[in-house]
Amino acid sequence: MQAQKGFEEGGMLRAFAKTLREQGIIGLYRGCLPPLIGSGIYRATHFAVFESLYTLLNNPIGTFELPMTGGLQARVVLAGVTASCARAIIESPLEYAKVRRQTQQKWKLRHMYRGFGVTCCRTIGLMTTYFVLVDSGRRHASEAFSTTFIGPFLMSGGAATLGWWIVWPLEYMKSQVQSGYGPDESVVKRMRRVVKERGGFFALYRGIGPGTIRSFLANGTSMVVMQHAQRKISEWGLRD
Repeated sequence: MQAQKGFEEGGMLRAFAKTLREQGIIGLYRGCLPPLIGSGIYRATHFAVFESLYTLLNNPIGTFELPMTGGLQARVVLAGVTASCARAIIESPLEYAKVRRQTQQKWKLRHMYRGFGVTCCRTIGLMTTYFVLVDSGRRHASEAFSTTFIGPFLMSGGAATLGWWIVWPLEYMKSQVQSGYGPDESVVKRMRRVVKERGGFFALYRGIGPGTIRSFLANGTSMVVMQHAQRKISEWGLRD
């Protein structure tokens, strides 16, 4: 829907039907292997880096509460940005390979970091928003996390989805850069061209529907599974 010629018009259902008609069932799963292999690695990385730095910054600077944020500590933002950069280093090549396969193109090793800049900016906005919202939720609605399913699912799914809504124009541009769609120009020029040629600012949110569904389900489920795993690890005496 975002980065392949022939899919510029119509919504999610039209793109789904066109892909199914022209490529068959396998077309719906094109490009799934890179994220399937790497998702666990880069997700584990960003959580590990965040938790490590958050703990390390347990000092007057890190625990400084940012004004007008309801008690948000500086270390949440600092750890979120750092963890996002670490994730982007791993994720960018995988996203490049995924996008190239989804647009029926071959990927090249020498281009594996094509679009790294916009990928990193997108990931910083996405994950820092996520960590800030989850931290606020833990502080102001701690009872939601005491449940085994509904609370963590809604909190994590909602936080991640809001993050995606904020950075979606960058996700759109990332897909275009990595697929080689359109003229070779800066991200800002690409955004201006989309706004001008495709109906205004909200044209930058093309594909937000399926992105929202995926984000909410995937991130809500991830939080539930992670909390269950943490409880089991504690029960087995593998951590304090």
